[in-house]
Amino acid sequence: MKISAIQFSESFPPIVDGVGNVTRNYAYWIKKKYGKAYVVTPEYPAFVDDEIYPVLRYPSIPLVMRKPYRMGIGQHNPKLWKKLDTLNVDIAHAQSPFSSGNIALQFARQKKVPLVATFHSKFYDDFKEVTRSDVISMLMTHLVVDFFNYADAVWAVNKSTRETLISYGYKGPVDVVPNGADFEIPQDLERLVKNTNDQYGLSPDDLVFLFVGQMIKQKNIPMIIDSLALLKKAGVSFTMLFVGEGKSKEDFQHQVKNLKLVNNVKFLGKILDRDILKGIFARADLFIFPSVYDNAPVVTREAAAVGTPSIIVKGSNASEGVVHGENGYLCDNSAQSVSETISKIVSDRDALKKAGENAQHTIFRSWESIIDDIVVPKYHEVIEKFKQQ
Repeated sequence: MKISAIQFSESFPPIVDGVGNVTRNYAYWIKKKYGKAYVVTPEYPAFVDDEIYPVLRYPSIPLVMRKPYRMGIGQHNPKLWKKLDTLNVDIAHAQSPFSSGNIALQFARQKKVPLVATFHSKFYDDFKEVTRSDVISMLMTHLVVDFFNYADAVWAVNKSTRETLISYGYKGPVDVVPNGADFEIPQDLERLVKNTNDQYGLSPDDLVFLFVGQMIKQKNIPMIIDSLALLKKAGVSFTMLFVGEGKSKEDFQHQVKNLKLVNNVKFLGKILDRDILKGIFARADLFIFPSVYDNAPVVTREAAAVGTPSIIVKGSNASEGVVHGENGYLCDNSAQSVSETISKIVSDRDALKKAGENAQHTIFRSWESIIDDIVVPKYHEVIEKFKQQ
């Protein structure tokens, strides 16, 4: 089932987020097992790509309100299009509806190949956070929906995300194509865990909580910190690790200081080394991810890959597939609920470990299997349907 595919995305390393992770793994596994792969994404100053497939960059400017993201501005860049004109692919895939999505649409029409578009994010929430205006946010969301109307196939990362897109006004069919995780569990995982303990001053018996993601308020990080203060007040001894960068990181550090949590909380910054990150995920006893903004977070699957269960807000898109007490934990969208739920969880460390083992078997799925079993067969379905039009 050979195939040649090109991915278009606003997010890509060195930006570390879910959409960038998806884009990178689609291209990696298609190149490794099925044929040719390419990625088109905005330029990032001083960053040098080191992938097994070509990465085509186009001009960008910084997004001041969404650091470290950048906005592509070179949709008609001659240098980019000179490279694109030489490519022969079977299918184009837009992982973003913005500048890279517009390039994807133009490229697909020019090359007469089908365009797949994946809906990843709650764009209305993103727009509202920047504009502070319901009217402007709704207008911008309508533009996003218009983009998906031009695609030959529309995918969403889970059922809840599909419902979000439909709630925005999209009326076409939407297929669910889940996310995976690129964590291959190494044989020396215990060594990586020991390295984590040594590097961050942890003892094997310490209770460790973890968050990995952008340091932005949409992720409900202020609520996490408030819940930690309640846990400390209740007498729970713990260390909380925050991994990631973002525009609100300093605000969160101030919040930690004001709540007298400095000795309990460590901000580790952005970590690109996957082995180091695996060790941190595996060392954590519980992954705290109460975001109601995320749809199908890759990070909860990465946690599950190494047997670390997550606590997630019940009813959120991210909670799909989590059964409370079996393969993870569910809480209400409040610091009080997060704190109370964690207090109950950590009172039985054996059950906590068992939930992590179950998460590994029921939530984790490798990117290789996602590409093999779902993505490539669906690509071929889209291509055949396009040919028949």
